[in-house]
Amino acid sequence: MKYLLLLIVFLPLSTFSQEAQIRKVPKQYSLDLGYRYLTKNTFANGANHGSSFMFDYAWQLSGLNGSRAAFISVPLGYAMYHEEGKDAISVLSYGWTVRHELGKKKKWIPFLGYGLLLNQLRQEGIDGSVFGHQTQFDFGYNYYGSYPWVPFIRLNYSLTRLPRFGDTASDRFNGIELKVGVRFGKTK
Repeated sequence: MKYLLLLIVFLPLSTFSQEAQIRKVPKQYSLDLGYRYLTKNTFANGANHGSSFMFDYAWQLSGLNGSRAAFISVPLGYAMYHEEGKDAISVLSYGWTVRHELGKKKKWIPFLGYGLLLNQLRQEGIDGSVFGHQTQFDFGYNYYGSYPWVPFIRLNYSLTRLPRFGDTASDRFNGIELKVGVRFGKTK
């Protein structure tokens, strides 16, 4: 019994100590800027367009053996919606996204993405903020040229739901966003 207990304790440790089996997962960092048009906005201010930027930290999940790559990432973004005569809205977003590259070993590689984000919304003239959730879908292209970075362009559609200020009802805004950016880290 004593030897079985020692085997159970030390066998996993010996597995982790073999460096040949441990592989560092490539990481990718992204920065992007975008313009968003809201196709639906039930907030009282009625703003329907704005700008955004996002930082994204990604880990490669597949494609380590030369197949198509997939990434999981943690994005942190900020968007501002402002129109003349209307109160400005700002939204801080963070959560998880998954991105699948649809090709390999080409200069232009299309990708599809899906994200679940939490949002913190503030509106000018109102104290406090509300928290809600966002589901987004992405389609875009990475350009794997001879640069040490990877430029990309993507089109994003998102559905956002947030509680209404001072009420139990919910407000929604859905939007289409065009983004351009660069990725650093893994380049192919």
